[in-house]
Amino acid sequence: MAVRTLTHFIDGAYREGTSGRFADVFNPSTGQVQARVPLASKEELEAAISVAAEAQIAWAASNPQRRIRVLMKFIDLVARDRDALAELISNEHGKTFEDAKGDIQRGIEVVEFALAAPHFLKGEYSSAVGTGIDVYSMRQPLGVVAGITPFNFPAMIPLWKLAPAIASGNSFILKPSERDPSVPLRFGELLQEAGLPAGVFSVVNGDKEAVDTLLDDDRIKAVAFVGSTPIAQYIYERAAANGKRAQCFGGAKNHMIVMPDADLDQVADALIGAGYGSAGERCMAISVAVPVGEETAEALSAKLSERVKHLRVGPAMDPESDYGALVTAEAKARVENYIQIGVDEGATLLADGRGLTVAGHEEGFYVGPTLFDNVTPDMTLYREEIFGPVLIITRADTYEEALALASDHEYGNGVSLYTRDGDTARDFSARVNVGMIGINVPIPVPIAYHTFGGWKKSGFGDLNQHGPDSFRFYTKTKTVTSRWPSGVKEGASFVMPLMD
Repeated sequence: MAVRTLTHFIDGAYREGTSGRFADVFNPSTGQVQARVPLASKEELEAAISVAAEAQIAWAASNPQRRIRVLMKFIDLVARDRDALAELISNEHGKTFEDAKGDIQRGIEVVEFALAAPHFLKGEYSSAVGTGIDVYSMRQPLGVVAGITPFNFPAMIPLWKLAPAIASGNSFILKPSERDPSVPLRFGELLQEAGLPAGVFSVVNGDKEAVDTLLDDDRIKAVAFVGSTPIAQYIYERAAANGKRAQCFGGAKNHMIVMPDADLDQVADALIGAGYGSAGERCMAISVAVPVGEETAEALSAKLSERVKHLRVGPAMDPESDYGALVTAEAKARVENYIQIGVDEGATLLADGRGLTVAGHEEGFYVGPTLFDNVTPDMTLYREEIFGPVLIITRADTYEEALALASDHEYGNGVSLYTRDGDTARDFSARVNVGMIGINVPIPVPIAYHTFGGWKKSGFGDLNQHGPDSFRFYTKTKTVTSRWPSGVKEGASFVMPLMD
């Protein structure tokens, strides 16, 4: 198979990289290199920022309804090319074709929400706050903003970032993951086809050199990031030190609390999908099942052990596959190392996904569904994010103990509770120290017009993704106090002005 050479997308066109540095892009299903992606130098990125800064001036001057017409057309173009885009995702990420289409759809829902920009960009007005004095505010774009997005959602997360940013009148520079950059590059082409002026949206591929350039360049006014917690904290701190606005979302260890009154067949199905879907490479994946009470734990463990046996792991484009390969050989090795750590630390291994090979795809990066029981809070499996198809069971004797497990963990992205009792659900929602909660919902990702964001080490910054927060993040408020005196002459005043 010929290895393609990818490009950047700058000033409305594909641009070859000039740094001389490249990264390999694999097909995880086969383990083969399929493309090389250029890694931008500081000079290349600075040139892209210059283009974005120039284009932003006219874009910000256009009215919001004209800006959203571009996004409306873009939505139609993505729908037209959805299957081709999904196939690109599957071939670079490894997730199944149907899962890849879901990746695109959840991103487009935020683009649809961003069509409400004329409403969310409205200011406030108060008349006659004093004699002849009115006060009003307006929301204005920041300028040039940037998104640094992860490999696990190569369509959804870039769309979450770019749509409200562009609708608000900013120029947007995207630094996608170098592991699966083809769909973000196609978004540049589709936005151009939709009528977006050249330079308003750019895709610059790169590594730490590119990231640090975005964080240090004074022309970048805000940075939005999704990835691991150590990198999220690094980006947040460096951006803040340079006076930039930042929203940075990191890792997770999402629990599902299972009460004795829950329907365990429903719970088992939910855990299988939420734990093993997309090979566990989701920041909202459920990785810890917490059954309350010994009877609940024994029954749930038995049901999960049986269901795991029937999962089908295979190539991303095979409609029979429940989930596909991990994104790289390094990711596979990392997950298999965690499985060995779990065994060494004394957890009960009920299903071992190591050593899985898929006929005809023996070099693919596959890990089979792995299930551990009797994992205690002091174990590595419980404390750290694995990011693979590994589900663990940590037993709790009481509801209060289960509540404390989710609340006390250093990550606070999502949590789910399965119960038939409304009082328990209400108490749990009010008290658990986690940012997003599902009640009988396994993966509590909010709908596009509500906000998405984790707590504790899962999120850095005070404004979240999508929903109204997205427009707050990408704009600044200007407040005007206005007076039109009609021949009134006053002397100088040296006291705090009052609106009497």
